[in-house]
Amino acid sequence: MGELRLMKGNEAVAEAAIRAGCDGYFGYPITPQSEVMEYLMAEKPHERTGMVVLQAESETASINMLYGAAGTGKMVMTSSSSPGISLMQEGISYMAGAELPAVIVNVVRGGPGLGTIQPSQADYFQAVKGGGHGDYKMIVLAPASVQEMCDHVKLGFDLAFKYRTPVMILSDGAIGQMMEKVVLFDPIPRRTEEELIRQNPWAATGKPKDRKHIIITSLDLDPAGQERVNLKLQAKYREIEKNEILYETLGCEDAEYLFVAFGLSARICQKSMDLARAKGIKVGLFRPVTLFPFPVKAINDLGKKVKGMLVVEMNAGQMIEDVKLSVGCSIKIEHYGRFGGIIPTPDEVVHALETQIIGG
Repeated sequence: MGELRLMKGNEAVAEAAIRAGCDGYFGYPITPQSEVMEYLMAEKPHERTGMVVLQAESETASINMLYGAAGTGKMVMTSSSSPGISLMQEGISYMAGAELPAVIVNVVRGGPGLGTIQPSQADYFQAVKGGGHGDYKMIVLAPASVQEMCDHVKLGFDLAFKYRTPVMILSDGAIGQMMEKVVLFDPIPRRTEEELIRQNPWAATGKPKDRKHIIITSLDLDPAGQERVNLKLQAKYREIEKNEILYETLGCEDAEYLFVAFGLSARICQKSMDLARAKGIKVGLFRPVTLFPFPVKAINDLGKKVKGMLVVEMNAGQMIEDVKLSVGCSIKIEHYGRFGGIIPTPDEVVHALETQIIGG
């Protein structure tokens, strides 16, 4: 068993990065995720593992530092919160186009604009639909606990290098700030330069005599060449959709109705489920863990067994679009959400189920 600690979600991300063998972190402070960098600076991981931690002059600079380091095959990470991630979108698109692995943590806050520093889930579209330009996607992981904030860093690096793609961990201000016990995995040794070159033959690590010249770029001015790049990316995304779907179900065996929620909203829906069942309402919970790839088949299968679904999100209704596309129009699917950093209560969610689905 790994080491047990009481940690904030943001701190768990930082410690997990060190233990996962991360080579470099480049970021810029923004509430409510600043503890990621603060923890790393205080921990001095360059003394523990040789990991570089650098505060860039802006979010735009940090994502481009990530691009450069990832291009050499290094294991790198950044973190920010909603407006900061917006500034990174061009760089994220460049990295997707160049097929570069990296982990990007978004501890979501309310918007639009500068908004609030309170938690939100309104960056779903930005993450899952590809907020930057072009036909690209990222693997998107949605933690619902401090433990998963830790675990998803290691998983994120594994998936990023497996598919040579950016991976986003889509958290929120509540999970980033809350404290829970977390079991830390044992440290993974950082790769040597020889291992890095052997494992990542695509990386620009200099030009030894036995290696061809390597250029890292997302640019191809020839339309046919750029189409080949896009076709290759789309094939990769289909492979990800086939192999990397993660989700959790609770109380779905006898459910007549279903809550569908991710992250913090799923935690709230667990209590809502208990309250509803105490009233004789058979309701289950479906929690997507990967938002891309979305668990289309699993939720479609459940849609054939229940009378209706309530999609609970801390936004105006974003994931509900993917739920409806997955299930079709055979059952009633409604949305309940709160805005501005207001977290819905379990009682509110049960009331929404009763009025919008059961009695609607």
